[in-house]
Amino acid sequence: MRRRHFMKAAGLLATVPVMKGIASVPAHTADGKEIYEWRIYTLTSEGNELDSFYKDTLIPAYNRQGIKAGAFKLYEEKDVPQRFYLFIYPDIAAFHKVKHAIWGDAAFRKAAQPFYDKTAVSPAYKEFESYLCEAFDKIPRLKMPDKNRTLFHLRHYRSPNEEANQRKVKMFNEAEMAIFDKVGVHPVCYGETLSGPHMPSLMYLTWYKDKESHDASWKAFGSHPDWNAIKGLPEYAHTATDNTNRILLPLAYSQV
Repeated sequence: MRRRHFMKAAGLLATVPVMKGIASVPAHTADGKEIYEWRIYTLTSEGNELDSFYKDTLIPAYNRQGIKAGAFKLYEEKDVPQRFYLFIYPDIAAFHKVKHAIWGDAAFRKAAQPFYDKTAVSPAYKEFESYLCEAFDKIPRLKMPDKNRTLFHLRHYRSPNEEANQRKVKMFNEAEMAIFDKVGVHPVCYGETLSGPHMPSLMYLTWYKDKESHDASWKAFGSHPDWNAIKGLPEYAHTATDNTNRILLPLAYSQV
């Protein structure tokens, strides 16, 4: 997010009252750029308790505030299972309002208390990381995948400094996403990280029909002449220090 936009949004937050039981979040702002909240949980067990809590209690509470959520697990589970949740807000003011409104939702508080009571003495997760991201200019609003999607790819780029991160965002906006479209890397959402444990960075999610189409698309991308023409340009040099890749499966209750 550009600094002037962030400061403007921060000023708006100071004027937003904390409301209990709001029916829905406001419509998109003029620039239409959504805010994405990623929560990445490291679990203490297989995840049944957290799945039930999100499916039956937390996501319905967010839905009552007009917010949809994606829910995912790793394609290949490791020794320590994880869960990945994506909340989709129309703007930063909506994020702030909903964050407070959830705790004023009596139905949520009643339904959630057994989970909180149980996991206070026997935690369902070790921790979760939270990332707040602003949508890219080129794709300001999330693109829902086709119903035949079975696979997602979450990529997280970290940059050596803020200026390099801005150049990486520009690379996606002006060149890289267009190549993705040509090779079948289907977009869901792209976001510049505003706040999170790893800064500066960006995160994006893409979808695929299956693992075979995923592998074929990325192979085509790596050899595409447009990619080979831009990847060595000086304006995009040293824009990323590392890239974390996670192949994800949508959970049955995912709304993305």
